[in-house]
Amino acid sequence: MNEQNPAGRDEWRHMLEALLGPEGAEEALRALEASGVDPEQWANTAGLPQNPQQMAAAMAQMRQILSTDDGGGSDWSFAHDVARQAAHTGGDPSVTTAQANKVRATLTVADLWLDAATELPPSGGPVVVASRAEWVERTLPTWRTVADPIGVSVADALATTIGAEGLPEEAKQLLGGIDMGAMVRRLGRLSFAMQVGQGAGTLAREVFGATDTGLPLLAGPGLMLVPANLSAFAEGLDAPEDEVWHFLAVREAAHARLFTHVPWLRSHLFGAVEQYARGIEIDLAQMEEAVRSIDPTDMEQLRSALAGGIFSPQRTQSQERALARLETALALVEGWVEEVTAAAVAPHLPHGIPLREMLRRRRAAGGPAEDTFRTLVGLELRPRRARDAASLWALVAREQGVEARDALWSHPDLFPTTEDLDDPANFLTRRATAAAEDSDVDAALVKMLDGNLPFENNDGDEGNPSRQG
Repeated sequence: MNEQNPAGRDEWRHMLEALLGPEGAEEALRALEASGVDPEQWANTAGLPQNPQQMAAAMAQMRQILSTDDGGGSDWSFAHDVARQAAHTGGDPSVTTAQANKVRATLTVADLWLDAATELPPSGGPVVVASRAEWVERTLPTWRTVADPIGVSVADALATTIGAEGLPEEAKQLLGGIDMGAMVRRLGRLSFAMQVGQGAGTLAREVFGATDTGLPLLAGPGLMLVPANLSAFAEGLDAPEDEVWHFLAVREAAHARLFTHVPWLRSHLFGAVEQYARGIEIDLAQMEEAVRSIDPTDMEQLRSALAGGIFSPQRTQSQERALARLETALALVEGWVEEVTAAAVAPHLPHGIPLREMLRRRRAAGGPAEDTFRTLVGLELRPRRARDAASLWALVAREQGVEARDALWSHPDLFPTTEDLDDPANFLTRRATAAAEDSDVDAALVKMLDGNLPFENNDGDEGNPSRQG
């Protein structure tokens, strides 16, 4: 911090707030100062100082920052700081020893209850008792994997649309030889990453563990709960806090079993996200129309436009298929967890049914973090068809047993489809009919290979072994 020139720091903060919003400005300012940027020089530059040496030094710093491309690493470093700042908003109490012990004991009980409700064994791996900031640390790498390809594509299109010709003459003189396209691209990527960080930090104040979104946010097997959020959710409910903790711990442990012991599921979910990102096609003419009224030197306009989603890519048919595939998978994950949790807690928690309904309403309502991801990335984190999926899993368990229900996770070919969610009540009938048809085809092939079916050779003689070969 430059104690000799607090006004210079204020100029910096004003500029960063225009780009990143008030919550991200302070963290970004500290990071920039740590990298050697001199706020006094930048503040003087903003006021067009008379000292040419100061101007030259400050512009050299600007050129260095804007010309550096480290693959988005520095963008996400800023995003990380903003996410932690957002997670701290409203307080982020440290995890106490008593809370840590309670979480571990509750998760141990959860696994015991789940053993009677599913064939999938415990996940294993570490138990993480997280503060909100720790949740950010553990999950932000996954959010980067999900969001970064989309942010890069949008920023590149933005740079193509806003060229140097759209710059006021005064700004061209101030920037000198700086490539306006590169500057807009860098600012677009930075702003996108920062807003994803803001969304992740906001989500850290709402989630219970690592799997609330339906995506496996931890890098490997393990369980994570956020005690502060569990207690906050329990406040005002009719159920005792201990029941709430047990219910949410069972849900977390059920998710973890699924993601650990269904090895194809993680790649299935993130493969759909990658397919969506890979298929991005941005209508440059439409984007040009959208940004026509934006001054590219006004960072507040740029940030607001990105936040409003006006640069969001238009979905292609391939992307629509990818998102439908993702939505179906997320719904089936949530529906299975709902059913398994309900079965696991039924003998133990008197308030299990109302807690299930409470979580359904919470999922339907969503929150600001989910709105951020939907606007920026195009991902819907609230599986709207979870009730249909829960009905399907309940039907299979009732008619064929828990083992048959869980066996549907054994291979992607057995996994229910979007069409199955359209009509869950007749899922077993359709599967039985398809199996019978496959069985008839297999039987016919066996007979043909064994020579027990009549066939016609090239001369038209049927079933004449002497004419074979």
